Amino acid sequence: MTRTIRAERVGVTREQILTAAERLFAEDGVCAASNRRISEAAGQGNTAAVGYHFGAKADLVRAIARKHAEPIEARRARMVAAAEGSDDVRAWVSCMVRPVTEHLAELGSPTWYARFLSQVGTDPALCVILQEENRTSPSLRLAVDGFHQCLPELPAAVRAERGEMMRQLILHTCADRERALALGAATPRASWHDAATGLIDALVGLWLAPTS
Repeated sequence: MTRTIRAERVGVTREQILTAAERLFAEDGVCAASNRRISEAAGQGNTAAVGYHFGAKADLVRAIARKHAEPIEARRARMVAAAEGSDDVRAWVSCMVRPVTEHLAELGSPTWYARFLSQVGTDPALCVILQEENRTSPSLRLAVDGFHQCLPELPAAVRAERGEMMRQLILHTCADRERALALGAATPRASWHDAATGLIDALVGLWLAPTS
């Protein structure tokens, strides 16, 4: 019984630290959020709590990413199954956008996950963690494969360029909307569903645009 109670307390503490770290990383940037600040924001009297429970900052970033990965993976797996065999670029772009926006919608407001991704995605050392985590997603690999199979012929350099544009658009469009919602500011679209629709429209146009 004592061991069970201790395990529950550890679980609660870890969750408090993850939530505090995600918020601080999102709002202030990863470098600005020290372990001491995270521990204090998580209500931990021991300022070494972050290091004790998670180790290095990179390990904490990975833990936050994995916290959100499971529900996103489940959504994407359902969408990929529904899109199987499709030659519609839009269907596959949707598989890469809507699982994230639906997850954000379910979390309610305020959320910090999109801004967390944006901050980590611009950090040369830490963005590798997100790339590694993405490579472990079976549904994302299937979505990317289906997407590339139905794209028109494009030079390799153009594909690479537009791929980076796509990554940036998804990251920062979601982060900008999340920030506006947290501040109570106006947004171009009324819901995450509608925001995803606009983002998908733009991405499909990006990929099907002529080259020059």
